Parts: sequence; structure tokens; C-alpha cells
Amino acid sequence: MLVDFDLIRNAQAGDQAAFNQVVLAYRKRILGTIARLIARPEDVEDVGQEVFLRLYFSLDQLRSPEVFEPWLHRLVVNASYDYLRKQRRRKESRMADLSEEQVVLADASAGGQLDQEERRKAQVRDQVDTLLGAVSEEDRILLTLKEVEGLSLKELEKVYGAKENALKVRLFRARQRVLKAFGDSRAAGGE
Repeated sequence: MLVDFDLIRNAQAGDQAAFNQVVLAYRKRILGTIARLIARPEDVEDVGQEVFLRLYFSLDQLRSPEVFEPWLHRLVVNASYDYLRKQRRRKESRMADLSEEQVVLADASAGGQLDQEERRKAQVRDQVDTLLGAVSEEDRILLTLKEVEGLSLKELEKVYGAKENALKVRLFRARQRVLKAFGDSRAAGGE
């Protein structure tokens, strides 16, 4: 827990300074999670602002400060889902859709300035992005929360409101779908 329960209680009671401290304490973690979930760096701040607005207007609905972190994770996941649904509705291809890193990598690669290790890392990142892009948003977000964010099954239980065994099954199936996508990509590539 990044803040103590009293600070959350004070924020729930309408203390603006306490709310600001909560936001400052969790800002980096929230924006990092959003960045991994939506994969569009230029929109991370916007989705983050949506999370903070939702937090501000719904903090009084929090049952107890002890469940704050899983509840906050759920706000982040829901705001990211909402963003992804909007993006799916307006499928248009623009140069602005490329991340800054992709543009830099493309420029550097074209100029032959990347060394062998950087190329290998870029290929691995691209492969992971491709594989995660081949599975559903639900699978991608669940795997990101578990494998990248490092949430435990207990924490995921609170975020998803599901039992541990059900989450184990969902994680297993999500991993199987990623492995299938990997096998399909290797077969298509002739490797």
C-alpha cells in the first residue's frame, strides 16, 4: 500500500489535500499500467486523467480503505477498456498511431544506427506486441496485469471479482492462445 488508510479515509471525507496526496502516490503506477494496456503513449495521460476523475467522483463508494488498491486497479482496467472500445470504433490508420519509440526505431533502423542487441530487443518487443495483438483485449489485459504488473492471484481476485481457480483457468487459456498465436506466426513465417 503506497498510502495509509487514514489518508484514504480523509480523501473519502472530501479532504482535497489528502486526495491530491493519493493521486501523487499512485500516479506513476497508474500511468505505467495504462501505457502497457493501451499501447498508445500519446493517449496515456488522457486515460490517466479519466481514471483520476473517476477516482474523485466515486471515492465515496469505496467500502473500506483496505480494498483501495484492487478497486483502483479495476478503475484503471475499466478506463483502459473504455478507451480501447472507442479506438476499435474509429479504426483509422494514421502516422500519429505509431508510438514515438516505433518512429525512432524505424528512423534508426533505416539509418543503420542500431546495434545488434538493440535490434534483437526491438524484434522481441515487436513479436510480443504482435502476439498480444493476436489475442483478445481481455486476455492481453489479464496477462499484462499478471505477468508485467506482477499482481498476485489474490490481487487479481479483487480486481476481477472472480475466484482464484477461475482466474487460473483464464490465465492458462490466455497463455495457450498466445502460444497458439506464436505457433501460427512461426508457421506463416516458414521458420
